[in-house]
Amino acid sequence: MGNAFKEESTELAKKTAPADLMIVAKGLTKKYDDFVAVDGIDFQVKRGESFGLLGPNGAGKSTTMKMIGATSLRTGGELTILGKDPNKQGPEIRAHLGVVPQTDNHDNDLKAWENLYIYGRYFGLGRKFLKKKVEELLDFAQLQDKRDVKVDQLSGGMKRRLTIARGLVNEPEILMLDEPTTGLDPQARHILWDRLFRLKEEGVTLVITTHYMDEAEQLCDRLIVMDKGKIMAEGAPADLIKKYSSKEVLEVRFGSSKNAEAAEKLKHLGDRIETLPDRILFYAEDGEKVLKQIHKLGFEPATSLVRRSSLEDVFLRLTGRTLVE
Repeated sequence: MGNAFKEESTELAKKTAPADLMIVAKGLTKKYDDFVAVDGIDFQVKRGESFGLLGPNGAGKSTTMKMIGATSLRTGGELTILGKDPNKQGPEIRAHLGVVPQTDNHDNDLKAWENLYIYGRYFGLGRKFLKKKVEELLDFAQLQDKRDVKVDQLSGGMKRRLTIARGLVNEPEILMLDEPTTGLDPQARHILWDRLFRLKEEGVTLVITTHYMDEAEQLCDRLIVMDKGKIMAEGAPADLIKKYSSKEVLEVRFGSSKNAEAAEKLKHLGDRIETLPDRILFYAEDGEKVLKQIHKLGFEPATSLVRRSSLEDVFLRLTGRTLVE
């Protein structure tokens, strides 16, 4: 790396932490006066794992990320990153982290490659190392043909990929991504997912916050579902869906003024039922079978859709509300 401080702290981290554990939290708590943002949570993140924090705005995800990133001090419990205490050894920990914030914060007047180069200099990385590294990162982010373009002329997806590339300039052991695809169109999201899959294949540990259930299912080996500062569930996405939901979900709409009345008369169908303001959800192994039963009872939904269960259904089961409200 050309960075003696980082190499020295890497060796220390290997000596002081179990080889497969990058992050360990026990009773982790963060308070702001009387408000408890993170309420005594426990979790671990293994080396090379893609770990997610799933929940709505205000669940405590970003606050947890700030404590992991050693930019916000915890007020209770224990937290170790690479065997170090972020309350005491913040600079040493940050040397091993890559951070992708919610919003892109480049210098828009600089070219794409200049943003990467200057950020690397903040880490004390040498010019010779950065010259090669910047080109590698531009290739990784599929921005080589935009290397000399000013950032304010890049599309939203390109800016996001540049932000991820910037987070990798110091070759971090842990890459932290806070809502990485918010505001991107579907094509840009899938390109970004591909870049993150590649990082995981290279052994980079990913810590991701998101309120997009499809993103969590795609990217995360394991995740915690958070709400109001607490962990509601933990596990692999497929395992959580199997545990807390059915194989399929039937969504029907009778109209906002008619859904509640219809739900009362149809509540015996399926494994369970959820009535939302705009639709009714029937959880069952066979959604089409339930739809046929609804028709046999003389009900004609305005719209109907059978889909597989998702993490949003898990969250609805655990908290009584959807991920995005």
